[in-house]
Amino acid sequence: MELRNIAIIAHVDHGKTTMVDEMLKQGGVFRENQAVNDRVMDSGDLERERGITILAKNTAVQYGDTKINIVDTPGHADFGGEVERVLKMVNGVVLIVDAAEGPMPQTRFVLQQALKLGHKVIVAVNKIDRPDARIREVIDEVLELLLELDATEEQLDSPMVFCSARRGIASYSPDEEGTDLRPLFETIINYIPAPEKDVESPLQMLVSSIDYNEYVGRIAIGRIERGTIRQNQEIVVCNALKPEMAMKAKAVNLYVFDGLAKTAVPQSEAGDIIALSGIGEVTIGDTICAVDCVEPLPFVEISAPTMEMTFSVNDSPFAGTEGKFVTSRNLRDRLFRETLKDVSLRVSETDSTDSFNVAGRGEMHLSILIETMRREGYEFQVSPPRVLNKTIDGVLCEPIERVVIDVPDECVGSVIEKMGVRKGELAEMNPMGSRTRLTFTIPSRGLFGYRNEFLSDTRGEGIMASVFDRYQPFKGEVRRRNTGSLVAFETGDAVAYGIFNVQDRGAMFIGPGVKVYGGMVVGVSPKSEDIVVNVCKKKQLTNTRASGSDEALRLVPPRFSALSSALSSLATTSCWR
Repeated sequence: MELRNIAIIAHVDHGKTTMVDEMLKQGGVFRENQAVNDRVMDSGDLERERGITILAKNTAVQYGDTKINIVDTPGHADFGGEVERVLKMVNGVVLIVDAAEGPMPQTRFVLQQALKLGHKVIVAVNKIDRPDARIREVIDEVLELLLELDATEEQLDSPMVFCSARRGIASYSPDEEGTDLRPLFETIINYIPAPEKDVESPLQMLVSSIDYNEYVGRIAIGRIERGTIRQNQEIVVCNALKPEMAMKAKAVNLYVFDGLAKTAVPQSEAGDIIALSGIGEVTIGDTICAVDCVEPLPFVEISAPTMEMTFSVNDSPFAGTEGKFVTSRNLRDRLFRETLKDVSLRVSETDSTDSFNVAGRGEMHLSILIETMRREGYEFQVSPPRVLNKTIDGVLCEPIERVVIDVPDECVGSVIEKMGVRKGELAEMNPMGSRTRLTFTIPSRGLFGYRNEFLSDTRGEGIMASVFDRYQPFKGEVRRRNTGSLVAFETGDAVAYGIFNVQDRGAMFIGPGVKVYGGMVVGVSPKSEDIVVNVCKKKQLTNTRASGSDEALRLVPPRFSALSSALSSLATTSCWR
């Protein structure tokens, strides 16, 4: 059987997971009458709620006599580590680009990683049926991006297909309308090379991903580089960075990917992507070798984190009232367990036994971890995010983001003004019909708390995406907040009467019936200083009545911020339960 290993890569919301859905449907994975959810690969609760892919996932389809192993990757820049590690498993990539937005920051990042590994690239221009599609311009922008990234002549000559993933169609020309995804499948089979099948050499397999099953424990996922592996075979697990940690184990169960399921097989050979259970301490980056030939493979270098937060045991007045796991031991075990499957996360001890420094790629990366732990029953508190500076050649340097902003023309002035205050520098400015695309370089800390302002300034019509660019000398102080906080005066339950009397002073974060404690932040004030308010104040009951005194109280709905937005505006340690 012929074999192809590919990864689907793109910027967030350019249609990767929708494309995989249609490939699965047209590859015969589902019955004709089977009810299938949209974005079937986004299986996690948070992925479905937020509409983004967080973890890279494996699947496979059958097209004719060829099996195509597919890796669906995240599109958000904060989860770039997921993309970097899975690219070692494949021989080529399908780069999906939105026909209206064109190449965005994450497009540049993921394409650069693929070109570094020498992968062949198929460019799929998606959403060609959008009314604002600009297919010809996007083709030129993709070619310019390939030139900027020093692509080889062969990579510059990459084939292009034109798709509508939502409708499940593809064609070889932008002037033709396809009927199915056959052109995409044919391009994959004809252009992406089959993996080399060296089945005679000793076994060697690099672990690129870790899955978990409560019955069999950790499941190692990777591509067999050479040799053959059989069920119950004796193996050695080693690591290029820790050669002294090599250990013997047994391949208890072997699985290959078949649609959305894993199918148990007695053996598998070089070139195929498999899942392997029975190894208790296996981690990402380990190499599985034959017992008589222990040769660890080097793992891809993962980009370093740029942001850090401190996770601590909850010591607020409400400590221990909601969570099941509240001790420092619980917190420590959970954080270090997360590093086993998230290679871009760093956890380190602090001087205190009750707190730990957690470094990640960005606000979204850390907020997903916080929300996941909260749903699992962990109770803890977090500090404001802070960037990780470096000293390079004796000069203090900070991480710089490359930000691409797409806004209506009338909003350009306010965006440039706000970015300038935050030490942003305008690099490019390109008109796109009634909209303008602005490219800035800005310190990572300058983006803290800006996303909500940006949405307000652009009336929700703006699109902003960023990716880490490089380290540059420190740009000076950036004022993160121009507002103060509304602080609760006493401990108790918030009541409608108390909230009604203070809501004119700012936007409230809470509604009636919420438990508060003295010193708790319950809202935001437009003034720069904090204001103490009494949201627990009740109306005094007397026998005196005046006209209009008992009118219904009209409360402004509280402002519920997304977790990533809340992290950006933190000025003090905050408790998450």
